[in-house]
Amino acid sequence: MVIFAGGLQERRFLLLKRVANHGGFWQSVTGSLEGEETQRQAAVREVLEETGISSREEALIDLELVNIFKIAPQWREKYAAGVTHNEEVCFALEVQECEVQVDSIEHDAYAWVNYERALEMVYWDSNKRALALAAPAQLHNE
Repeated sequence: MVIFAGGLQERRFLLLKRVANHGGFWQSVTGSLEGEETQRQAAVREVLEETGISSREEALIDLELVNIFKIAPQWREKYAAGVTHNEEVCFALEVQECEVQVDSIEHDAYAWVNYERALEMVYWDSNKRALALAAPAQLHNE
């Protein structure tokens, strides 16, 4: 989930820093489906859990990007037996820039940064692809 605030010229993106024992890297909001949730329901829930920001499914912007990646061995216990790959459906969400209440179990910092800085900070290529699709020129066809 790429969360951004501000107009076209001053758009800023929200990044979260994982706690050290979960990698210590910067990323956007991520998460997994729970029970019978839809992708949109999970996205709304994860945004609230990881940032304290309330949103609605209708506010999500479908980036039309699905990343498939291999689950690292240390995380496989969180998934059903035999599951080795994860599917990440990417959305964007426009909000007002605000203080963020990070989930201290998963993250220890947050930052609102411009697009160029966000690309430098994020660790995963999948985050970079989603950020690129949420850039002002992409979302507004400029």
